[in-house]
Amino acid sequence: MEGKLAAEAPPENLSICVFGSWAREELTAKSDDDWAVLAPEPFATYDREIVRAMEIAQRHLGVDDRRPGEQGVFGEPFDVYTLEHNIGLDADSNTNLTRRMLLLLESCGLSGQTRDAGWRRVLDRYLEYGVKPYHPPRFLLNDLTRYWRTICVDFEGKHRDTQGNDPKWVTRNAKLRTARKLLFAGGLIPVLLCSLFDADEIDPFLTTWLKAPPLDRIAAAFLWAESEPEGGRTLAAYDRWLAIQANSDKRAELAALRRDTRHDSPLFREIKEIGELFERGLLALLFESPLAGPARRFGVF
Repeated sequence: MEGKLAAEAPPENLSICVFGSWAREELTAKSDDDWAVLAPEPFATYDREIVRAMEIAQRHLGVDDRRPGEQGVFGEPFDVYTLEHNIGLDADSNTNLTRRMLLLLESCGLSGQTRDAGWRRVLDRYLEYGVKPYHPPRFLLNDLTRYWRTICVDFEGKHRDTQGNDPKWVTRNAKLRTARKLLFAGGLIPVLLCSLFDADEIDPFLTTWLKAPPLDRIAAAFLWAESEPEGGRTLAAYDRWLAIQANSDKRAELAALRRDTRHDSPLFREIKEIGELFERGLLALLFESPLAGPARRFGVF
């Protein structure tokens, strides 16, 4: 894909970025293309280079049934300045929060240098003050936790008035049990591990860990905790979820389920079991390993 985009010479001062399953290295034939054009600073609505980059991206990404979700978070241009400066308060919309967290936790650039520079700017914003030795960076920890809670609240908000008939409820519920939980844990665990380091070691540690795919971060944490058997069970459960995602028949079956019929489905019961095993492993890592001290001390208050 990078070669195809490069052949059309997109503007170097912008980046065409992908998120989600692309960045988790879990791409399947039916995965959505959650993509965006990333600019370093705010831009005019009809900026010529933005329009050109969007045209190039649209020719290669999000075609047919791979288009991004309908919430308008992706498939659009946005800028690093807004992500970096509008953290908290009224200007930090759900869309801005989502874009910032996914840029930091689940993104990769297919063209240009803005993604890498923007990723650095966002992390620097979280670490620019208040970082203490042998403490997780609270600014980042609190925003990460806020994002996870926002995902959970928005899940209910999206389906409040559908009376159980929303065709996406079951698929979103399955992802909340698996990929969304991986997104949160893949950020939370490295941040808590910062409690092992002096202040000047936290930035290089987070830079190394957050640049790895989320599942690699979880695996590395199990190895660090010397919890290989529990880690193997946890990753095996998630691998079962990936096998379902890669199976077009099972994806179609999942999409056809409704909230009121899901409990009659062997497939949904399997996904529920996968989610429980995955969560059990993550809780063991957080509260039954050397990570338990930081998790208890910093995870709630």
